[in-house]
Amino acid sequence: MNDSIYVARQPLLTATSEVFGYELLYRATSQAEACVDRKDVAAARVLTDSLLSIGLGDISGGRPVFLNLTRSLLLQDLSTLLKPQSAVLEILEDVVIDDELIAACRALHDKGYALALDDFVEDSAAEALLPYARYVKIDVLQHSAAQMRALGERLAPRGIRLVAEKVETQEMFEETRQHGYSLFQGYYFCRPKTLTARAVPARQLAYLQLVSALRDPDLSIRDLENLVKHDVSITYRVLRLVNSAAFAVRREITVLREALFMVGTKTIATWVTVWAMTGLNKAPGEVATLAMMRARTCELLGNKLDGNGEPLFLLGLCSMLDTMLGVPLAVALEALPLGPEIQAALNGVPGKERSVLDAVIAYERGEWDEAERIAVELGLPAESLPDTYREALRWTATIAQEPERKAV
Repeated sequence: MNDSIYVARQPLLTATSEVFGYELLYRATSQAEACVDRKDVAAARVLTDSLLSIGLGDISGGRPVFLNLTRSLLLQDLSTLLKPQSAVLEILEDVVIDDELIAACRALHDKGYALALDDFVEDSAAEALLPYARYVKIDVLQHSAAQMRALGERLAPRGIRLVAEKVETQEMFEETRQHGYSLFQGYYFCRPKTLTARAVPARQLAYLQLVSALRDPDLSIRDLENLVKHDVSITYRVLRLVNSAAFAVRREITVLREALFMVGTKTIATWVTVWAMTGLNKAPGEVATLAMMRARTCELLGNKLDGNGEPLFLLGLCSMLDTMLGVPLAVALEALPLGPEIQAALNGVPGKERSVLDAVIAYERGEWDEAERIAVELGLPAESLPDTYREALRWTATIAQEPERKAV
C-alpha cells in the first residue's frame, strides 16, 4: 500500500509579481478508514505533514500558507494546531454552509485566523461567510470580465483581498489587477509576455555557460577556478562563504583555488549555480526558485532511475529558460552545449528524459493522476514523486536562504 501524501505548492503573487504566499495542494493516496471522508484524511495529513515532516518554514520561507480545510476539520477546530499568523484557512467551494459552520468560522475569525473562500460565486451560500473572510478567490475562467469587475467593485471596498485564480495570460493579469484584485494565481508568471527572436544578452549568456559547465561531473578544481574568477561578484561570494561560520576557517584566504580546495568542487558548484541563476533571471523571483526546484526534482528522479541524475538537473533548469530570459526557448538553448537527449527532451521528443520532466511538471500543478501514471510507466514506485518533491523542497529552501545569510 502506498502510504505517501502528495503535497505541492502554488504561489500567490502580488500585483508587482512578488510572492505573497503559497497554497498547498495535496492528496492522500492511502485508503481512508471506514466512515471517514477521504478529503478529511488528506486535509489532516497535510497539516501534520507540513508541520512535522516538511516544516512550514521550508515550504513558505516565512510567507503565509493557504491550507484547504474540510467541513469536519473546521468544526473540530483542528485548524488551531497552527498559529493564526502562519496560515490562511481556505474553505473549499463544496463545503456545506449552515449555521454550525458559520459559527465555527466566526469563532476562528475572532481568534485571529485569516479565512479564504475558494471559488466564490455571487449569491451562493458562501455569502454568509463574507463577514469573516479576509480573502476571496475567484476563478477567472468561470466569470466574464463584467462579473469580475462587479465582484471587485463590491468586495474590495470591504477590505477583502481578492485573489484571481487560474490567471493564464498577461492580459488576464492586467485586467483583473485593474478591477481591484491584489493577489494572483495561475501559470501566467511562468510564461514570457512576448517571445521575440532577440539574442540572449552577453552577461546572461556567460551565466548560462557557467551553469552548464558546473554540471560536468568531471569538473576539476582548476576548471572551476577558471570559471569562477571571471565574475567578481561570484568570486567575492565564494570567499565570503568559505570564511563564514559554516566552515569556521581561522586563517586568511588569499588565493581562490585555496578556498575551492577547502570546500570542494561539488559544494561550490551548487552555490555558484544558485548565484548564477540569480544573475540570469529577468522574471519574478519565484521563477528562479521554481526552476531550481524543478531541476533538483528531475535530478533526484534520475538518480532513482539509473543513478545518473546530473544531466536531468540541466533538463529541469533549462525547461524554464524562456521565462527567465524573456526569449524563445530555442534561442536560449543555442547558447548551451547540451547533450542530444536533453535537447530532444526540451523540444518535446518522447523518451525517458521527457517523461521525467512531464512527471515533475504535472506534479507541480497538482495533476496527481497524470504524474503518477508517468512515474509508473518509467518504472518508478508511486511514492517516488511525493518523496522526491519533499527532498527537493528542503534542498531548494536551504540554498535559497544560505546565500543571503552566509555569503552575501
